[in-house]
Amino acid sequence: MDYQYIAYTADRRLVRGRLSATNEEAATSLLSYGGYQVVSLKLVTPFFNSEKLFARFSRVRSKEIVLFSRQLALLLESGTDIVTSLELLQSQITNRTLKGVIGNVASDIRGGSSLSVAMGKHPRAFPELYYRTIAAGEQAGNLEIVLRQMADYLERGVLTEKKIKSALMYPIMLAVVAFVVVTVLVTFVLPTFTSLYSAFGAELPLATRMLIGLSDWLIAYGLYMLLGIVAVAVVGYIYIRTPAGKYQWDSLLLRLPVIGRVNVLTELARCCRTMSLLFRVGLPLPEIMALAIRGSSNKVMAKALTEAQQELIRGEGLSKPMAKRKLFLPLMVQMVGVGEETGNLDNTLTTVAESYEVEADDKTSSAVGLIQPALVIAIALVVGFIAVSLFSAMYAIYGQVNF
Repeated sequence: MDYQYIAYTADRRLVRGRLSATNEEAATSLLSYGGYQVVSLKLVTPFFNSEKLFARFSRVRSKEIVLFSRQLALLLESGTDIVTSLELLQSQITNRTLKGVIGNVASDIRGGSSLSVAMGKHPRAFPELYYRTIAAGEQAGNLEIVLRQMADYLERGVLTEKKIKSALMYPIMLAVVAFVVVTVLVTFVLPTFTSLYSAFGAELPLATRMLIGLSDWLIAYGLYMLLGIVAVAVVGYIYIRTPAGKYQWDSLLLRLPVIGRVNVLTELARCCRTMSLLFRVGLPLPEIMALAIRGSSNKVMAKALTEAQQELIRGEGLSKPMAKRKLFLPLMVQMVGVGEETGNLDNTLTTVAESYEVEADDKTSSAVGLIQPALVIAIALVVGFIAVSLFSAMYAIYGQVNF
């Protein structure tokens, strides 16, 4: 941030100027070190602040937080103090948004704030689960270990997201290419043949008449159909943003054939990972459940966890409330019960998470493996129907003309 100052020099001369600093306290310190006695210090607010605009529309990616966490843990283990560590990392970070956030965190710590509280002021970079876990590490005195655990936790999420994207990339590209090919055939190629058929005045086969009728309808009403689809999509998106719509959408995602099972496994694996991590850093179980609820992106899962949390607080434990709800699969319920009896809940939850992640990966690979040949067959059928319709019409015209 830029500050405009008025100050006295050592020989009592009045000077004006501007300087950059992370906050007002840092600006005052810089001027004092330079031998200036500050009279006035004001923040310069430009009409167009490109830094704020960039920070508003840019985001901090999870893999950048993973790298930051590992590097910070390494610096703290080497004996470097927290402020110096943050300043060293800030100088190496290329993401401008994260760079500014780390600078603000370091300034708050200089002002007496703890690391977790300073991070909590920047939820776009550090989610609640992250800084609450950091707070537990600060209290227990094992901040370096907690930072590494959070890095591992976030990294698993990044890898899972990357696997899903790479698995779906080929089917999506195939579908786009198919749509473009069919659109070109129906919009540009077919009308040329239609004019040829009309010139001969011959009776066309049923398949050709159907194809020409479909082409004419798409040319006449295709734009309206596209606008209708866009309108329905916009209305659906707005409805999904409401609490009731979000709940119904999340419920549908968990009940879809094949994909629904993958979504359930993914949500349960993420829940188990979160609970295991928080249990390992020493948080009480009710608070762990509260953080798991807020960390869940699926409203159905959040509701089930909330109900289980309420029964947990009433003294029913954790496995019994979970057993009452079908969303929590038998393996998870059984392993949670074993963890409660043995006092080893973090390890049992990790085992469940690993099992569900493997099953989810297998089912995702199987689903993608089915999508690819299905798309190829569908494209072949559509293109084949168009080709047969065109050539059968040409043979029909040829036969009628000869006759």
